[in-house]
Amino acid sequence: MKKLLFVVLIASAFAVSCDGKYDEFFDDIEENVDEEVIDVTVDNIGGVDEITKVQPMTGIVLWDDSENNNKGTNSLEYSYMNYDDIVSQRGVYDWTAVENKLNDIASRNHQAILRFRITYPGFKTTVPQYIKNSNGYEEIEAEAEDEDTWYPDWRSQELKDFILEFYEKFAQKYDEDNRLAFIQVGFGHYAEYHNYDGLFIEDRTFPSKSFQTTFFNKLNDVFYSLHWSISIDAGSSTYSPFSQNTSLLNLPFGVFDDSFMNTDDWNYNISKHNFFGRDRFKNSPIGAEFSYFEDDQRSVLSPTGTTDNPFETFAADFHITYIIGNDQFEYQSKNRIKEASLATGYKFEVTKFVKVDGKSILTVKNNGVAPIYYDAYLSIAGYDSNESLKSLMPGEESVFTIDHDGDEELEIYCPRLLDGQKIDFVNSY
Repeated sequence: MKKLLFVVLIASAFAVSCDGKYDEFFDDIEENVDEEVIDVTVDNIGGVDEITKVQPMTGIVLWDDSENNNKGTNSLEYSYMNYDDIVSQRGVYDWTAVENKLNDIASRNHQAILRFRITYPGFKTTVPQYIKNSNGYEEIEAEAEDEDTWYPDWRSQELKDFILEFYEKFAQKYDEDNRLAFIQVGFGHYAEYHNYDGLFIEDRTFPSKSFQTTFFNKLNDVFYSLHWSISIDAGSSTYSPFSQNTSLLNLPFGVFDDSFMNTDDWNYNISKHNFFGRDRFKNSPIGAEFSYFEDDQRSVLSPTGTTDNPFETFAADFHITYIIGNDQFEYQSKNRIKEASLATGYKFEVTKFVKVDGKSILTVKNNGVAPIYYDAYLSIAGYDSNESLKSLMPGEESVFTIDHDGDEELEIYCPRLLDGQKIDFVNSY
């Protein structure tokens, strides 16, 4: 809390502030202080000296069944989901499996990232039974990654209609659910947009590019709040329609890299990030999973990482908001994992705070590597800032106004959070 001494502002000076020239406004105040005129005290407590807690919707992500989920290193938990756990009969949806998953994760004051999958090496498909029983539907069993694997029949109109209906129903129920931070979508093995070492036949074991175009536009139509993401492997012209229909790249989806910091062929990963646009982070989250090769897992959080650069460098370069790192407790200390979590996502600092004409005017900087992707507001006694922090890009500083000048605690309000969650900010005003 600092005492700031102000001169009485003439109308023209305040008009300058209203035109958005807030830096000049603050500089004029600070350079023309007259101690004998007015003594204004900013008594609003709030914030921290240093951000030491993993911020909501950011950081290293653990699987929901990890024994390490209560160690303070993560705010997010990840889980696969099966379509046939929700639907077995046409048009009948039982969301119990999703509800149980979300409630369990929320009980640890964490939010979920979910990914529904159909095909998984070594397993049968999760296609609902009524579709498997339909006329002409025929799955293929083949070997993938040395495992007997079943592939869906994408010739089936029943299957295509179901997928479109499923996400419409899911969005109706969960689009604004604060237990859910993000959703990942896709086709192929693990829903990661490839059938690596498996059977790929377009419009047979993998959906046609025409259907995928319909699917992506459907997601854009039904999700208004919840951010959805696809694997960077969807940048392949073999699997997806993006190369043929570049207008799809304008849809507001995020991407996730399931082999982040891969030493085997990192140039491939870079090319796919470049394909989807390195500015995509400005509107949609960039997620990842540490490369699954054992040597990579062992090295990703070491001081030199996998390519002589620490994880923090990669997180900043690719504007990572979250990254799945469930196995890192086998190689790293709790403190190092938490340190890596803190290197992702947003990180707010309130650098200036003045009160003028019944308003609180605050300058905020985002010291993180990505923006926050849901609306969040500076708030005093229930009065929220007129602007959302969602607009604040990494490294940028901007001015926010609250139509209230009381001395109550300053905080950040984000309606997407769970009741027990809190967004911190550094208080340097």
